[in-house]
Amino acid sequence: MILGLVQGPAELLPISSSAHLAMIPRLLDWDPDELDPELRKSFEVALHGGAALALLITRRGEIRTELTEFDRRRAAVLLFSFLPAAAFGYGFERIIESRFGGPRTTAAGLILGGLAMAVADRRPQRRGKGEAGWKDGLALGLAQAAALIPGVSRNGATLTAARLRDFSRDQANLLSRTVALPVILGAVGLKGVRLAKRGISRRQARWLAIGTATSFVSTMAATDLIRMVERDRALAPYSAYRIAFGLLILGRLAAESRGRTAE
Repeated sequence: MILGLVQGPAELLPISSSAHLAMIPRLLDWDPDELDPELRKSFEVALHGGAALALLITRRGEIRTELTEFDRRRAAVLLFSFLPAAAFGYGFERIIESRFGGPRTTAAGLILGGLAMAVADRRPQRRGKGEAGWKDGLALGLAQAAALIPGVSRNGATLTAARLRDFSRDQANLLSRTVALPVILGAVGLKGVRLAKRGISRRQARWLAIGTATSFVSTMAATDLIRMVERDRALAPYSAYRIAFGLLILGRLAAESRGRTAE
């Protein structure tokens, strides 16, 4: 329930929900390593699924407008934004989880991603609605692929990519939200198939359902946070938060290392 409640705000803001889901148990002295890594990742995807369902409901007007105006250009943006993330996720997901899923990598993703976002937000806001093409879609897709590394943040990476390509802040947010849902739903579908093949216990199914439900509720309740980012506001506060969170993780690791040395 705690992680589900965290998921909503962390998903809506460019602060990396995956980093929060991975690091909060460690910071609260839980023992996440007791869980099967595949099942733990499935739980994270289930939380994203709850958030995605909430976004489908709360942003239905925006989605309806996009579908009404759907054309070849929009199709190209969606296709090229989806393919890199889908290919990398399907082909390298387990390698990324095993080699880049540790707390130091997560902290590095938070800090470096925050710095990149701050730099990108200094770009001019020259481009607006209807100007995105397949090259922009590819940039967003590569950003979503990079966000498979914990701490990078899908939202933060796509905002960074869009701002680097000189889109206005409000249009960068619209692009980020538009390309997110296909990737999230694809990941949920893939994990759902894998879970169905391996099977889970009733207890595991129960806490997957609880996490999904609380993620859905927290996302619905926190939807107004989108407006905070949608306004023409600098991304610097989110960059500062990410860097501070990354430094907190590194500080905790250093304290744990000193404690083991003293023992």
